[in-house]
Amino acid sequence: MDAWVDVCQVEDIPSRGARVVAREGAVPIAIFRSADDAVFALLDRCPHRGGPLSQGLVTGTRVVCPLHGWTVDLRSGVAAAPDEGCTQAFDVEVQGRCVRLKLADLRGASGVACVASSGLASADVQDAETPFPRS
Repeated sequence: MDAWVDVCQVEDIPSRGARVVAREGAVPIAIFRSADDAVFALLDRCPHRGGPLSQGLVTGTRVVCPLHGWTVDLRSGVAAAPDEGCTQAFDVEVQGRCVRLKLADLRGASGVACVASSGLASADVQDAETPFPRS
């Protein structure tokens, strides 16, 4: 049985934005909130060039990477055509207004690979509102 860890409240995630959950020795998890309060979790790395998806714009059930405009589905982590690739999606649970992630995912031990198809109460949670520096 998987243990779940409370990481934040729904209200802690900006509407159409994200919060970042740091993981020791692993890429952080970005928790997104849509305009209608749906909550999603993805690895905070764009499949294109590794940009921080947490700093992208949420539109519906997609996020647009701030670096090169790739659009990634928040439910699956799959990039929208014509782009190809994906980032890992994580199970997320909302109980009441509390957002929860699996403890194994917070430890970076999920081992789940992303497959693109053609056609912690002590978790370190941060706001993802600072723009990504562009070079």
